[in-house]
Amino acid sequence: MYTMDGRVYMGLAEQEQVCLPLGMSNRHGLIAGASGTGKTITMKAMAEAFSDAGVPVFLCDVKGDVSGLAMPGKASESMEKRIDKFGIREQFQYRAYPVCFWDIYQEKGHAVRATVSDMGPELLSRILKLTPAQEGVLNIVFRIADDKGLLLIDLKDLRAVLNFVSEHRAEYVTEYGSMSTQSVGGILRALLPLENQGGDLFFGEPDLDIFDWMRKDTEGRGIVNILHSVKLVQNPSLYGSFLLWMMAELFERLPEAGDLEKPKLVFFFDEAHMLFSEAPKVLVQKIKQMVKLIRSKGVGIYFVTQSPGDIPDCVLAQLSNRVQHALRAYTPAEQKAVRVAAQSFRANPAFKTEDVIMELGVGQALVSFLDEAGVPQIVRRTDIICPQSLMGPAEESVRASSMAQDGMGKYDEYIDNVSAYEMLEDQAKLDAKQAQLDEERAKLEKEREAFEKQKAKDEAALKKQREREELAAQKKREKEKEAEQKKREREAERRRTQIERTLINTGAQVLKRGLLKTLFK
Repeated sequence: MYTMDGRVYMGLAEQEQVCLPLGMSNRHGLIAGASGTGKTITMKAMAEAFSDAGVPVFLCDVKGDVSGLAMPGKASESMEKRIDKFGIREQFQYRAYPVCFWDIYQEKGHAVRATVSDMGPELLSRILKLTPAQEGVLNIVFRIADDKGLLLIDLKDLRAVLNFVSEHRAEYVTEYGSMSTQSVGGILRALLPLENQGGDLFFGEPDLDIFDWMRKDTEGRGIVNILHSVKLVQNPSLYGSFLLWMMAELFERLPEAGDLEKPKLVFFFDEAHMLFSEAPKVLVQKIKQMVKLIRSKGVGIYFVTQSPGDIPDCVLAQLSNRVQHALRAYTPAEQKAVRVAAQSFRANPAFKTEDVIMELGVGQALVSFLDEAGVPQIVRRTDIICPQSLMGPAEESVRASSMAQDGMGKYDEYIDNVSAYEMLEDQAKLDAKQAQLDEERAKLEKEREAFEKQKAKDEAALKKQREREELAAQKKREKEKEAEQKKREREAERRRTQIERTLINTGAQVLKRGLLKTLFK
């Protein structure tokens, strides 16, 4: 309803509509102002307008009060007056917007996950604040994991590969370079804060497809993706990990689009001062890079913070669409912040910007958008249009119903696929089994050697026994032969003696007969 003729209707300035051309909305923007001046309402109104225009939106909800987009607003006397003031009575209706809830901690929305491989060694090194030596080792670890087919999906995979490489580092020195145990230990220690902050919930599968943030509902309205960040922003390491991954995904996967009639996606970073004051240095550098280059990919980025001074100058210079709510100036530093904010606008000769910033009421803002030609308009004192959705947090039943019907339940169930941890664990079991088999084989080999040795010893003893028996048998045979020989000799002697006796007896008889014959002649 707040979008007409390719423009986003944002409010009234002296009864004249103040509009943001959709074609210029990817030139990024800033919504600033002191607490309680209406920044969140402005952000919600813009998100509704983009959704009505068919542009998907992503919001970081750091206070927990943006979820009301999922519920229709409630009538009140002040709301009715504002509806009439903006001349939208016929078109206005309290209604809910298509919302998809996300939460890295999986408490208030669907899980948001990425794999360690998607993050890569360079970004991970920056998040963990590693030294150059440790970063070099982490690059080697990723390379070894890639060469050996070890999938790095979650943090336990990374820990497993780090320990594996440390144990086998001597094997990789020639091919990959040296890796000290101190560097590996330093990386493992650096992982502890990230794990303690919930890194084990962020790193894993199924990993988020960034295009699931670029959907429309059946009516053609852009889905408003709300990342519950109340707990997340208190953990800068994990918050930085998520944002770095998200930006890398956008750069790598979105094609160049040039100037479009409307953005493909619009991001709102609420409480942006937290983003720049507590985030790792590499995250700030990446945001600077993204703000400069992401426009050509059809993505708009809007920072919501208390003062323009919260945003680095190099980033602030890229934010062409400005909404400045009231600032309070009680101290010299606050007065300087007001002057800086005023100087960031194209001056309006009708008033002094610096003075008006401190006079604005709730729901009012100084607004300067780019026109259709990309030229900044003069700043105008504007009454910001009212949202149609609920101004406050949504009921938990509404959140649960939305999550059940948005089609993103595929991310809710963690999938622990076979990856480096399981592969190395299986390999360790195989190695242990192999070691056991080798030990048993060595034992059997030792027993075999002992058996062979005993066998040889027994065979030698048997051989000696046989030799002794054969010698004894030979001696026996020789004795028997000798005895036989002696027996034959005795027999021969006996026979010879007998023959001699016989001959003697025979000769005696012959002699006797001869004598008898002689006598008796």
